[in-house]
Amino acid sequence: MKTPERIQPNRQVVAFVLMVFLSQACPEPIRYSVIEETESGSFIAHLAKDLGLGIGELTARSARVVSDDDKQRLQLDRQTGDLLLREKIDREELCGSVEPCVLHFQVLLETPVQFFEGELSIQDINDHSPVFPTGEMLLKIPENSQPGTLFPLKLAQDLDVGSNGLQKYTISPNSYFHVLTRNHSEAKKYPDLVQDKALDREEQPAFSLTLIALDGGSPPKSGTITVRILITDVNDNAPEFVHTPYEVQVLENSSLDSPVLSVSAKDIDSGNFGSVSYGFFQASDEIKQTFSINEVTGEIRLTKKLDFEHIKSYHVEIEAIDGGGLSGKGTVVIHVVDVNDNAPELTISSLTNSIPENAPETVVSIFRIRDRDSGDNGKMICSIPDNLPFLLKPTFKNFYTLVTESPLDRESRAEYNITITVTDLGTPRLKTQHNITVTVSDVNDNAPAFSQTTYTLRVRENNSPALHIGSVSATDRDSGANAQVTYSLLPPADPQLPLASLVSINADNGQLFALRSLDYEALQAFEFGVRAADRGSPALSSQARVRVLVLDDNDNAPFVLYPPQNGSAPCTELVPRAAEAGYLVTKVVAVDGDSGQNAWLSYQLLKATEPGLFGVWAHNGEVRTARLLSERDAVKHRLVVLVKDNGEPPRSASVTLHVLLVDGFSQPYLPLPEVAAAEARADPLTVYLVVALASVSSLFLFSVLVFVAVRLCRRSRAASAGRCSGPEGHFPGHLVDVSGAGTLSQSYQYDVCLTGDPRTGEFKFLKPIFPNLLVEDTEREIKENPNCRNSFVFS
Repeated sequence: MKTPERIQPNRQVVAFVLMVFLSQACPEPIRYSVIEETESGSFIAHLAKDLGLGIGELTARSARVVSDDDKQRLQLDRQTGDLLLREKIDREELCGSVEPCVLHFQVLLETPVQFFEGELSIQDINDHSPVFPTGEMLLKIPENSQPGTLFPLKLAQDLDVGSNGLQKYTISPNSYFHVLTRNHSEAKKYPDLVQDKALDREEQPAFSLTLIALDGGSPPKSGTITVRILITDVNDNAPEFVHTPYEVQVLENSSLDSPVLSVSAKDIDSGNFGSVSYGFFQASDEIKQTFSINEVTGEIRLTKKLDFEHIKSYHVEIEAIDGGGLSGKGTVVIHVVDVNDNAPELTISSLTNSIPENAPETVVSIFRIRDRDSGDNGKMICSIPDNLPFLLKPTFKNFYTLVTESPLDRESRAEYNITITVTDLGTPRLKTQHNITVTVSDVNDNAPAFSQTTYTLRVRENNSPALHIGSVSATDRDSGANAQVTYSLLPPADPQLPLASLVSINADNGQLFALRSLDYEALQAFEFGVRAADRGSPALSSQARVRVLVLDDNDNAPFVLYPPQNGSAPCTELVPRAAEAGYLVTKVVAVDGDSGQNAWLSYQLLKATEPGLFGVWAHNGEVRTARLLSERDAVKHRLVVLVKDNGEPPRSASVTLHVLLVDGFSQPYLPLPEVAAAEARADPLTVYLVVALASVSSLFLFSVLVFVAVRLCRRSRAASAGRCSGPEGHFPGHLVDVSGAGTLSQSYQYDVCLTGDPRTGEFKFLKPIFPNLLVEDTEREIKENPNCRNSFVFS
């Protein structure tokens, strides 16, 4: 905590100036009354009607009742608008002897902030009887006392006020004394005993009378005390105080047992009648507990801590009594001097801990400040730090409103710790600090932002499906659901691009996946848009572009265009024997579907009939003679040329060239010896095929004839057997069962029919027929297939 000397002014508002100004501006307070000891929850007034407010307005504006003291004795029913008692009110406890007894309260309304001041008058009832401080008192009266002499008696106290308070005193009937009731300047009533006739100690040395105190209630209450009167010898001079009244000022923070002042009284009598003793006269319990007096010296000392805020002054009645029983009265007025011993108090009436960002001027808190000291010690300054976007506004008397100075931005600062400092103007200055934590709640005012506006991803062709090819990332400065980002693909600008079958995106983390294998030769690159949207209401979004570059893989071998590789007769190149070295024989032409270095082709001579006779240029595939031809060179040459790309690993293709050396281009072309030999070998093979085909056909025809003969024989046997044994246990008549020596374990019957199309002549196998097949099933099958002409059974 800072020392008072270091407190900076900040936004200072002098409280007492505000209170004076507002007290002049406020309307007349509303006034009600209630009888003390009324039960809690009792109805006082219809507050909403008296204030001219609607019932629903009390709830909507968070109406509440605030009292000046710390106890909330009143409550407001917002549903009905009634002002009710929260607890029983004891007028004597609340106000003591002060009359009238008024409870001040305020009605606080929010949104907008408005105050109404009210007063509740507490009416006294006769619930206390007069009480004497003791049950008995002793009064010594000299026998030479003259009729009409007044003797003060002990005072009774009645906590009630007005007509319910103490009204008069009476004494039990006797012929020597009566009681006179006197009114004091402080509205107290004192009893004096009045002597009616002369006393004679020898005749009656003592009296025992009953003093009765009556109040004015209906019925009246009373209290009694026994007055014992002793008739003494003559003592004709009473003590007299040197000064009366005495006045003294005492600091409220004075230590215990510190001297207050000393009183002095003189008695001109001599002997025992001239000795004086001091004491309090009819002092209250509060005075007896707070002060003590030395009976011999008359010094008054402090026995209890003083509190200016509780009691500001004491009126102490003192008496000096001589040895003969005569007394003199005096008064001591003790003024308590206020010291700055109470720090300011701050009470929160309304508090809002969470404020939405971007909101206009918003009420954060309504609070009240109070200092129990007086004068400069009770004057206050209220402030908050300058570096915060908040303002303190004086509202009503000592009420303040803490509001936002401008709309708040959660992304700049999400929480504020506000220290409200209340400092008094006393010496030394005392202060009170109260911390309020205000959180700024999020509003969806920030769209997701991509880390890049354009992403470039590279993926090698022939990738596996569902391959992770990259990610996009967007962040949202908001919080909670407003900061949760989901990703999605935008429709492609090119409607021909099948984006849905190419890539997909993970909606939660923005990872991109290739859905199928990509082919560089079909698609080198494609571009699409990605949207990032938050989950706020309404949702905000942003977009980014993604470009995917397909990287070439060496997945295509070179393809030879010339000489053609179509499986036909090989192409023969003719070279005259007179050709010079470097003669262009032919050129191998090849292409590669890949790109870049994967499509760079190189040529080399892999095999040759005569090495050294021909050469192949590595870069263009030209086949040339490496030297002059001679008569000793063979006529026919076979060259194998290898075409290889520059990929990793490299792919290659080979092509075979046939070169024929001729004497001149006018010589008719002769078939190559290899071709002739092949044709010669092809003739016997043809003969063999023809012979084999004829043999198979003859064998098949013979088998069919044998099968038909066997079928006819079995049908005739079945007909003769049917005449003897009946139809049970036989297969349908149109089926033939041929049991051969095959490898199957049992015979299978198939219903076969010839299709109705005469152009095909094909058999149709309908379904297998097992031995337990009924005749009816077979007939139904025939009806369902009218194209059947016959049926066969194959094993």
